[in-house]
Amino acid sequence: MNVQNRPVSATGKRTTPSQPAPSAWPAKGLETKLQPSQNRPEKCTVRFELDVPRAWTVCVAGTFNNWNPEATRLVFIGGGKWFKDLPLAPGRYEYRFVVDGKWVDDPKAKVQVPNARGGRNAVLEVTEQHCE
Repeated sequence: MNVQNRPVSATGKRTTPSQPAPSAWPAKGLETKLQPSQNRPEKCTVRFELDVPRAWTVCVAGTFNNWNPEATRLVFIGGGKWFKDLPLAPGRYEYRFVVDGKWVDDPKAKVQVPNARGGRNAVLEVTEQHCE
């Protein structure tokens, strides 16, 4: 390729063959979308449930939502039962329920670990099996 055929940048300088033409560069402010990857785990739907007959609000807080006690509200389905389906990638998560502003243990949790505030966090292991 001769010099005359090389692309010219916005500054009027010719680019080198190893440098892509400015038209190939993404525009400022535009983000490229991530393409699906086999290395990136798929998110699986995990159901959180709690039976609290006299609650006004029930939320779940944990490592999946930065321990925000109001970020993830459960839905009341009657008979004192509350639930929420969350898409979570495979991994290990800790969580607690928040009932009317008070932190509550998950009575159905099979594994719990002590937390820094003297309570116990439930442990959830999301595996590929949850995705099926």
